[in-house]
Amino acid sequence: MDSMDFKTLFRQMIDFNKAAFTNTFNAMDLLQDQAEKMMNTFLSQAGFVPKEYRKLVGDWVASCRKARDEFKQAIEEGFERLEGAFADEETAQPQKTAKAQAKSKA
Repeated sequence: MDSMDFKTLFRQMIDFNKAAFTNTFNAMDLLQDQAEKMMNTFLSQAGFVPKEYRKLVGDWVASCRKARDEFKQAIEEGFERLEGAFADEETAQPQKTAKAQAKSKA
């Protein structure tokens, strides 16, 4: 397999995994937002639920949202590092070949 074929395949794998993560995360995000809305509606209409419990649920939802955002940011940073390393390899490769060609001419 040619190194260009490998690079193209690797780039496609990165793009596919990034798109799969983004789509899955967005679907999960929508589901969690909908569950939060339903819970808030229930708690606002349920007179028997104490205010302390409502605050506890609100804090829990905020904590889940923060963790979800941090998780997404960590994954996106990982993809950026992977793409950066791949880009560094692509830019370093022509330099290596140019040096090899210069040595062969000498």
